[in-house]
Amino acid sequence: MSESVEVLITASVLPTYSHPGDAGADLHATDALVLAPGERALVGTGVSIALPDGYAAFVVPRSGLAAKHGITVVNSPGTVDAGYRGEIKVCLLNTDSTASFPIAVGDRIAQLIVSPVVRAQFIPVERLPGSLRGDGGFGSTGVGARAAADTTPPTIAAPHPAAVPQSGENL
Repeated sequence: MSESVEVLITASVLPTYSHPGDAGADLHATDALVLAPGERALVGTGVSIALPDGYAAFVVPRSGLAAKHGITVVNSPGTVDAGYRGEIKVCLLNTDSTASFPIAVGDRIAQLIVSPVVRAQFIPVERLPGSLRGDGGFGSTGVGARAAADTTPPTIAAPHPAAVPQSGENL
């Protein structure tokens, strides 16, 4: 990776990157438990961090746990804001319909990704600009191969009157 950021941390076990260039650092369980089929549990990691302003951390599932055992993070990605100072806990879910999954203290249960973030300035408008996708949502593109899309740029909508500063007003 070309860039790093210093993150202050208190932890019983430091998050670790398994390989050079990995985006996610492994979080380790501080609780021992068994997740029954369909069961979820909040699992401690013993990790608390202080992120610099302009950064957030995201808790995501470990791909091997998901693929091999059906273990996922319920609210993935779990967002850790820069101002949060409490313990990072992971809400794990066993999606397997028949097999329980044991978790031991020290097991790698999720990954933590630290990333720069920007704050949006929301600008009210009467209507949104058009786009190639439009309002097509869940499943709107189907599952088959797709033809190349039209790349005509969309039109831009005018801002909502309340969003336009009046003379002498500051933004």
